[in-house]
Amino acid sequence: MNNPTLARAPVDALLQQLFDFDTERQAATEAGIPALIRLAEVADRDTGQANTVRCFLLGLYNGYHFPFNLVRLRGLDKVLFDDCVAVLTLDARATAKEIHQYLGDGGDRFVRWAQGGAA
Repeated sequence: MNNPTLARAPVDALLQQLFDFDTERQAATEAGIPALIRLAEVADRDTGQANTVRCFLLGLYNGYHFPFNLVRLRGLDKVLFDDCVAVLTLDARATAKEIHQYLGDGGDRFVRWAQGGAA
């Protein structure tokens, strides 16, 4: 490999992958955190959709302890559904924090939701 361009190709490809990953992570964070805040406000209510949102968020928090059937998302209105998808993307792609840690009082909220629901 005397050709420096050929030797640099794998490094360039790796740098592009890192850049693409960082771009995806940033987009997931920018869309996901506001969506999470909106969903947390809904989850504090006492409605059918609020219950679904609570269960969804608890499932992200600990899916083994709080299993969530994704079919329940079909019952949400479009805005809430889209927010759930944005939060799922945040949780799957940004991975900077546990989902409850993005909220200032997330630990308390998630405990309250796990113990019985709305505020």
